[in-house]
Amino acid sequence: MPFYIIKKDITLMEVGAIVNAANRDLQMGGGVCGSIFKKAGAQKLQETCDKLAPIETGEAVITPGFDLPAKHIIHAAGPIYDPKDPQTSAQLLSTTYLSAMKLAIEQGLESIAFPLISSGIYGYPKQDALKVAKDTIQNFLENNDLSVYLVLFDGTPVPANQRLLSDIKHYLKRYFEDKSFPLINVYQALSKLENLERDHIRPKMGAPYHDKGIKEKDIDEILNELDEPFSTSLLRLIDAKGKTDVEVYKRANIDRKLFSKIRSSEQYTPSKRTALALAVGLELNLEETDALLKKAGYTLSRSQKSDVIIEYFIINRNYDIYQINEALYAYDQAMLGS
Repeated sequence: MPFYIIKKDITLMEVGAIVNAANRDLQMGGGVCGSIFKKAGAQKLQETCDKLAPIETGEAVITPGFDLPAKHIIHAAGPIYDPKDPQTSAQLLSTTYLSAMKLAIEQGLESIAFPLISSGIYGYPKQDALKVAKDTIQNFLENNDLSVYLVLFDGTPVPANQRLLSDIKHYLKRYFEDKSFPLINVYQALSKLENLERDHIRPKMGAPYHDKGIKEKDIDEILNELDEPFSTSLLRLIDAKGKTDVEVYKRANIDRKLFSKIRSSEQYTPSKRTALALAVGLELNLEETDALLKKAGYTLSRSQKSDVIIEYFIINRNYDIYQINEALYAYDQAMLGS
């Protein structure tokens, strides 16, 4: 944890390891593979790879990063897409991602960056390859600590829920055209209009919310301690909401080291997107989110598209950080998390 989908040249990533979508013979190829070899130093990288080749489809091996910003290169052999047997192709592709992440953990690495494996000359349809990558990485991170980046050099679109994006588009349009549609007041208006029992149900999410006996005034008292630093307020909110530290930082797409830093230092001030991610991890309502942000010196702003998108999710009690980040990516906004 965390997991980001970003647009960047993978050879510029300063991570524990970047992943080379390799062929089984570990020979220098074209595209991203060729770029990795050239920027790492083609001759010395090829000499090292020759000692490790060949590898099987789905297997991964590791070499130094040589002249790259990344410390290591993990060479993972993805499958050639078989349109007659897409299920086997998906299984092999998932195994390829798993092999690379497990190897990174075994080597004591804290971060890894993937290209979209097999989506080039191996013919895997980009959207299908993206779904396999996302599902495999998210499932792996449920039980492992690793910062993972999926790097889409060509700006491959991420297929967020189209109905959700349509709703967000309508919300943004209304928001920026109607100046009487403010950040905080819209939540209050919806609450009164629909008589939402905010501590007992989650509108539009389908799953019941089990009340942990938290009174609204308890949260208000915590947030109204104006002299209290952000970290102290955060820890008190975690206890008040009946959650664990691990549950909150994972739901917030934040790595364990950063959370430990916030926890251990009263003077630590998080970035705005980290503070917002923690509000999502805590499942705060809009007013509580704004109050927590103020502890770190920030506020929700109607002039920032990302803030309005995040507000949309909070109002609808959708605290799925991956869905939020997919929507932010679709609108070319910075994602939430570390």
